Amino acid sequence: MEEKKMIKVTVDGTEYTYPRGTSYRAIAADFQAQVPWDILLVNRDGKLCELHKELDRDCSLRMVTARDKPGIQTYERSAVLLLLKAFYDVAGRENVERITVEFSLSSALFLLARGSFTLDQALLERVEARMRELSAAARPIEKRSMSTDDAIELFQQTGLVHKAQLLRFRTDSHINVYTLDGFADYFYGYMAPDTGYIKCFGLELFENGFVLRLPTQRDPGQLGEFRPSRKVFRELYESTLRFEALSASNVAELNTTVSQGSALPLILAHEAMMEKKIGDIAAEIAARKEVRFVMIAGPSSSGKTTFSHRLSTQLRACGLRPHAVATDNYFKNREDTPRDEKGQYDFECLEAMDVEQFNTDMVRLLDGESVELPTFNFKKGAREYNGNFLTLGEGDVLVIEGIHCLNDQFTHSLPKESKYKIYISCLTTLNIDDHNRIPTTDVRLLRRIERDARTRGYSAQDTIRMWPSVRRGEENYIFPFQDSADMIFNSALIYETALLKPYVEPLLFGVPRDSEEYIEAKRLLKFLNYFLPIPADNVPKTSLAREFIGGGCYHA
Repeated sequence: MEEKKMIKVTVDGTEYTYPRGTSYRAIAADFQAQVPWDILLVNRDGKLCELHKELDRDCSLRMVTARDKPGIQTYERSAVLLLLKAFYDVAGRENVERITVEFSLSSALFLLARGSFTLDQALLERVEARMRELSAAARPIEKRSMSTDDAIELFQQTGLVHKAQLLRFRTDSHINVYTLDGFADYFYGYMAPDTGYIKCFGLELFENGFVLRLPTQRDPGQLGEFRPSRKVFRELYESTLRFEALSASNVAELNTTVSQGSALPLILAHEAMMEKKIGDIAAEIAARKEVRFVMIAGPSSSGKTTFSHRLSTQLRACGLRPHAVATDNYFKNREDTPRDEKGQYDFECLEAMDVEQFNTDMVRLLDGESVELPTFNFKKGAREYNGNFLTLGEGDVLVIEGIHCLNDQFTHSLPKESKYKIYISCLTTLNIDDHNRIPTTDVRLLRRIERDARTRGYSAQDTIRMWPSVRRGEENYIFPFQDSADMIFNSALIYETALLKPYVEPLLFGVPRDSEEYIEAKRLLKFLNYFLPIPADNVPKTSLAREFIGGGCYHA
């Protein structure tokens, strides 16, 4: 028998040798004791590989766990497959009409289940017990390549018609199907090699569905805290219903609409829905005669600027006179700005703002005084006064946008009744299919990649590199205050990912293959590949999407 060729493998700077054909799982086992969390994937020279794959070349390997973004995403997908298999086993496949993974909610996934069964805690306890049984048995999650036509036929026969519909828009001749103990499904990302890797999960009834609780990337060893925002949940759920009403509850339905030449009616219908919501908010503000400060906050790339302009237009239509105030003009001078643990200026913490000056100015305005408002010179790192005086009369309201606008510490001197607080975020509920969700952060990241390139000259690599820092700031200074808002506004557009596709794809292809950001760029490219593109020609100039692709009528 011919001796197998030995392959050089470098891990953490040390070189090892393994026979050609050794599985990455076997190699990972040699290093598992050095890592506190289960190794779920390997990073081979900048390319993610599942553990069932075999060694075929000299390479450098990095072990990927749930402490890494690709690892926690792999864990989530594998847990969903485990849940689906267990649910079908317990309820009976013939009794399950449809199970849909709707959206993430406070370290959990919210799901809906329809069929001839009673969804109660007793059923969920049986499903969870079956999940644990499968987990303890370490059943293999098998991956096989199928012709796309065969996969379409398979999913039609097994009742997963949404997947069959999605695959009709794939140009690949073959796709990968994952099978767990006879249950076949399609996922657009990597999976764990067997169910034994999925140990930490829980099921709970929630509203008219249930949640699959999962660990967090920060602490993969225990369930994340489940403290859902009821206001955000209601907005997400209502958005789901709106998308369903437009016959675009997933990418397959959206692609069908686009392929039939009906994108324009869809765009106009969704824009009309959004305009009505903004008009309703303006009417509510106008009805509260004591409101003088409209406070708007939301995470990066939520469309705050365009929303503020459109809300101001609606406020004018209600007989009010809105005046824009940017809290960025109340940054402390550069020499007084606090620094983070790395010694860098921390512009996102509350202490970076001149809170007392802001409150002094706002109280004086509320009292009817004339106040000179500052302008922050970002090049000089200092506040300037250039004769911008403002006096509030009857019918005048300030539309104030900034990261801390929902935090009452920032507006501590203003009477509660004088403030109307709005939380805006891109809460997309459009998913790939019933079992493959689109994280809301993905759409915001795509928005930011395009806007950064167009307005700041940043590359996609630059934006992806900065994104984790942006997300940390949001989690510290925005998300904790979202439930204090009077109104939640969902800025997600049903068609926007298809719209962004031709803008963002070339930028993502520009991310160097040898960079740390390449894995994320490749994941986003794969995600975009599911969408048929929509041209920008028919997008109104007032659309929130124009803040990111340009061509809008507002200065955003």
